[in-house]
Order: sequence, then structure tokens, then C-alpha cells
Amino acid sequence: MKVMVIVKASAGSEAGVMPTQEELAAMGAYNERLVEAGIMLAGEGLHPSRRGVRVHFDGARHSVIDGPFAETKELIAGFWLWQVRSMDEAVEWLQRAPFNPDGTEAVEVEIRPIFEDDDFGEAFTPELRAQEQRLRERIERND
Repeated sequence: MKVMVIVKASAGSEAGVMPTQEELAAMGAYNERLVEAGIMLAGEGLHPSRRGVRVHFDGARHSVIDGPFAETKELIAGFWLWQVRSMDEAVEWLQRAPFNPDGTEAVEVEIRPIFEDDDFGEAFTPELRAQEQRLRERIERND
């Protein structure tokens, strides 16, 4: 199963506080273990919300809202995409992450399963499945 591991924003990440060399090294070592285990498919950190925008869709109308955005607890600071056997395995791996070792700022991380083709049932027709497969192959070639 594929999961998205969502690292929630904090006051520090929203203020643009960058990780220390030690924190970068610890996370790099953790990511190495994930890659070696065949777990990590992708992972990135995100700039603070002040550098982002939101697009609101309301029927035919669209509006763009510039950051920063309120409610830090609802924002994302980074993510991973993982391939795991189960949610339990994802939790086990996440518990090894080098977050907040000194206890200075709490970090919240959410794990969410990614939809698989069969989750869509009969609505995901053979034609739509073939289209999706073609798109995935094109994405792979773009790497």
C-alpha cells in the first residue's frame, strides 16, 4: 500500500526557521534507511505558507488567495510518499523519525493511505484504468 506521510507545520516552520546541520544530517540518515528498505518513493519539505497561494473554486468562479494562511495546525511543512505493507509498518517507520529530539517544539505527522485503482470500484472502467496507466508511464519517462 502507498501512504502519504504529512508533516504538519509548526510556528517555527511557518516562521521560516531552517533546520540545523545536525537536524539535516539526522533526517538524511533516516531517509537513507527508508530508501534502503524500499519504503521511500518521494519526500520534500515545503516553504512557509507565506510563499504559497490557494485557489478557491466556486462553480465557474475561481479566486486566488495569497499566503500566509492562518491556523498553523492545518498547514503542511513537508511530506513523504511511502510504499509499505500495512499502516502498522508505516507507523513503525515513522516512530523512528528524528523529530523533536530535544523537546523544544512538538511535531505532528499524519499518515494517510493513497487510493488504489480497486478502491474506485466499477466507476473506474477498463478505459479509465488504461488512461491512468498511460499517464503513469509518461510520468515515469519524465523522471
